Amino acid sequence: MKKLSMSAAALLPALFSAASFADAPALPKLVAASTISAGDTAWMLTSTVLVLFMTIPGLALFYAGMVRKKNVLSTLMQSFAITAMVTVLWAVIGYSLTFMPGNAYIGGLDRVFLDGMLYLKEANKLTVHSLAGTIPEGVFMMFQMTFAIITPALITGAFAERMKFSSMMVLMALWSLLVYVPVAHWVWAPGGWMADYGVLDFAGGTVVHINAGIAGLVVALVLGKRIGFGREAMAPHNLVLTMVGASMLWVGWFGFNAGSAAAADGRAAMAMMTTQVAAGMAALAWMAAEWITKGKPSVLGIVSGAVAGLVAITPAAGFVDAKGALAIGLAAGLICYWTATSLKHMLKYDDSLDAFGVHGIGGMVGAILTGVFAVKDIGGAEGSVTTQLIGVGATAVYCAVVTFILLKVIDAVMGLRVSEEEEREGLDVALHGERIE
Repeated sequence: MKKLSMSAAALLPALFSAASFADAPALPKLVAASTISAGDTAWMLTSTVLVLFMTIPGLALFYAGMVRKKNVLSTLMQSFAITAMVTVLWAVIGYSLTFMPGNAYIGGLDRVFLDGMLYLKEANKLTVHSLAGTIPEGVFMMFQMTFAIITPALITGAFAERMKFSSMMVLMALWSLLVYVPVAHWVWAPGGWMADYGVLDFAGGTVVHINAGIAGLVVALVLGKRIGFGREAMAPHNLVLTMVGASMLWVGWFGFNAGSAAAADGRAAMAMMTTQVAAGMAALAWMAAEWITKGKPSVLGIVSGAVAGLVAITPAAGFVDAKGALAIGLAAGLICYWTATSLKHMLKYDDSLDAFGVHGIGGMVGAILTGVFAVKDIGGAEGSVTTQLIGVGATAVYCAVVTFILLKVIDAVMGLRVSEEEEREGLDVALHGERIE
């Protein structure tokens, strides 16, 4: 495929080229209100709430429990502030650039400020825009917004306890528009080049998890290690918070994966089942590996395994059966355990809360194994390992290059890292003037 020969850097100007807009798919169609399914709409409204619940409070608590006491509030603040900021960016331009007609690399401007996404009366008959056919476009937009919110929030786990809040906000705003939006368009929008090439990503293994994991690794490497990393104890502050947050993530993930069916149907049921099976298998696999190698199973280990399984099944949830889910969960639990406990220490990089080890690696495992275990009778498409590898590679390279460029520009303009004095004092007090007593 000719487009695949483009380098990651060369893709940047192409993202905003209008050269092939004329060949783009049509805008969402106006359909009679009677064709909108109340059941599908109700399920998608519920799924939207579940996915938002994954970030606040789920991810916020999951991460907050793993940092030191002096950084708990700053960690919670990051997830909450990102939720607010991405909400606005998505409504203003992110949704339009992701899903409106454009070219193979970026969408158009038809929904800037969500213009035109309203119920309309034509010829005295109520009509409504719809992308999914049986749900209003507004519901689809909100559901996709929650994915755009959680992806940059995941990245914060890689650089916890050492980045300036102001720089983090600028980075996440630019990253959302220059990395998340294009990759989501490639994979999920009609006419996106990965969609046309046959890359399978049911609910975000590539768009969300590989994207976030690679970005997290790049940020961690550019920022450098926390002061005292490898020499001082940096044990989690409160594993109760982490367990509660992980449990919220698990529950919310049914909206993430089963909701990606965009209907209350058999495929949603299959995605829900495979999500649960993979999470359980991965939790047991991580626990067993830790038990064997360290002599004791830990709370942090089993919840990390469950999240790894949820990550890995995400791209495959609507394409595989129970056997595939078990295999993907097993692989994710073992491989992510090795990455988080061995590879990180061998290579001596400070991925604070294992954003890359769980989301980056777990996303890659799931995306590749989707090509192995996809069942045509379930998902309507057979996977190809080669195709999936191309999707993984293109996403990783593009994300790494653009993230690195953004970091260097922001560092030159305003700096990235807090001072040594602020880091030792803790970001709660240094950046937000608050502390947990």
